[in-house]
Amino acid sequence: MTKYFDTNYHYLVPELHRGQRFALASQRLFAEVDEAHDAGFAPKVTLTGPLTWLWLGKTKGQTQQAAFDRLTLLDSVLDVYVEVLNRLAKQGVAWVQLDEPALVQDLPLAWQQAYERAYHRLQAAPVKLMVATYFGALGDNLSLTARLPVAGLHVDAVRAPEQLEGVIDRLSPHQVLSVGIIDGRNVWRADLAVLRERLMPLKVRLGQRLWLAPSCSLLHVPVDLDAETELDDELKSWLAFARQKLDEVVTLTRLLDHRASPEDEARLAAATQALDARRASTRIHRPDVTRRLEQVHLADSQRGAAYSERAVAQRRKLALPLFPTTTIGSFPQTDAIRAARRAYKNAEITTAAYEAKMRDEIAYAVARQEALDIDMLVHGEAERNDMVEYFGEQLDGFAFTRFGWVQSYGSRCVKPPIIVGDVARPAPMTVRWSEYAQSLTDRPMKGMLTGPVTILQWSFVRDDQPRETTCKQIALALRDEVIDLERAGIGAIQVDEPALREGLPLRQGQWQAYLNWAVESFRLSVAGVDNATQIHTHMCYSEFNDIIGAIAALDADVITIETSRSDMELLEAFQDFAYPNDIGPGVYDIHTPNTPEVAWMVSLMEKALEKIPAERLWVNPDCGLKTRRWEEVEPALANMVAAAKELRARHG
Repeated sequence: MTKYFDTNYHYLVPELHRGQRFALASQRLFAEVDEAHDAGFAPKVTLTGPLTWLWLGKTKGQTQQAAFDRLTLLDSVLDVYVEVLNRLAKQGVAWVQLDEPALVQDLPLAWQQAYERAYHRLQAAPVKLMVATYFGALGDNLSLTARLPVAGLHVDAVRAPEQLEGVIDRLSPHQVLSVGIIDGRNVWRADLAVLRERLMPLKVRLGQRLWLAPSCSLLHVPVDLDAETELDDELKSWLAFARQKLDEVVTLTRLLDHRASPEDEARLAAATQALDARRASTRIHRPDVTRRLEQVHLADSQRGAAYSERAVAQRRKLALPLFPTTTIGSFPQTDAIRAARRAYKNAEITTAAYEAKMRDEIAYAVARQEALDIDMLVHGEAERNDMVEYFGEQLDGFAFTRFGWVQSYGSRCVKPPIIVGDVARPAPMTVRWSEYAQSLTDRPMKGMLTGPVTILQWSFVRDDQPRETTCKQIALALRDEVIDLERAGIGAIQVDEPALREGLPLRQGQWQAYLNWAVESFRLSVAGVDNATQIHTHMCYSEFNDIIGAIAALDADVITIETSRSDMELLEAFQDFAYPNDIGPGVYDIHTPNTPEVAWMVSLMEKALEKIPAERLWVNPDCGLKTRRWEEVEPALANMVAAAKELRARHG
């Protein structure tokens, strides 16, 4: 399971094997079409396009010597697509949309040529095909896409409005152009007046061949703003969820066709009034935040000394053994913790009672870690609901919905915060919890924060300024927290950036600009501490090879990563790059309830030792333990500590 392009939606990665044959395995789509017809609708069916499906697949069972080309499977895949399209035609479906967002990425020549071959075969199907692209510009794939023998083309005019003229110039006289003009990835209300003026020349040129649509699927935004009863009227007037975005599409269509109803005209006027008010609102623009960001200098994102010098100071201060053990941060969120949080939210218990319960949970987590003989402890994060929401609730500039859920995968949903205005920290957020935890033990206690890039990536971000600016505002707020943690006696602070890689633009040519400000934001958040304060970061499972330079540029003293599922193969990137700082390769997969064997973890670390010197290796799980139960966690961690002690005996 991984993220779909640069969204926070997950998909199950198709596993592809040499010589694989494909066949239709489900009748669900056809049953849903019948259901739509029975309800009186004529649906446009949407499927992932065949080339994007293959592009997103991962080859399995191959070695360096026996690698195979996924495109060798294309004909078998197309056999199934032809069957599906013919079945849909028999059901009376007129239009089928094939989503091909791979076309907004850098494609090898063989894949570009495969598009022409595939769609020349599919054009024989007795349905009208629309190729849909989104999340970016077609770029060097524009001419290729426009030549495809299909009845329609959808492009993203929110992420890449500049491509519209080029697309229209290459459009065939018979083709429909679907313009994704309403943002399907964010929650802000559209400026209908501006969009009408932008679309009017297109309407003149294309007439009825111009279709309007959201930029992409609306599964990336919440369903209905009208369900939000706790957002203030001013903020609600700036927003649009899925239902409201559909209203915007319909209103724009009627405005362009000169058949707008009084309701459409009222919606146009309301949008203009609300957006004018938003641009002038003092809740968005804070001069103090702007001044502070303007005064940031390069030195503010630089530690006081190089890692080699910092490491000496940190070893002296922390007095950790070889192969030090730690965890990633969270411990089980038990039913008792959730019940206490729910009771507190429902005003069934007082703040004092809730916080006393959280202190009890923290004390329990600290005591269990001491009993397990873990070297660097964490407080367990009992008080936190979510690694982004928890911080957003305490930062100025954020807003939260009650029903703003969006699908993450399967039936699992998340409720992203909304970054409404300039971000600042009005008061310490985590200090008292970490300070309390440290008071319970003589062992070093690690402070836990979510990094600026991850907070940005996992929120709905304001659209009236560059993302870089918003990220650096968050970084400055976190910088204050990091400094306060250090002042409270916390000698190690972890700033998690699991979303660093997923923020990469889809085109490699745009990567460096993003990585420059993403790395600077992280460094800005942590560089204000003394050399002896140890900065950690954590990244979830990812392909690190192509951004290893940026990871090194973060200059974290310790990085923990997920490697157990790859059998330590991910460490090859760190070895080839000669990564200079400490690394904690996860020695067991927390996503399974299985208890890892000591010998197995030792063997993994022995593999790590082939790539990383012993004095720079940590022993830890591969991710947080929030979703596990204590009866699973304790034996796993006990074995992990035993593995570390065996490694010390061998290599100490």
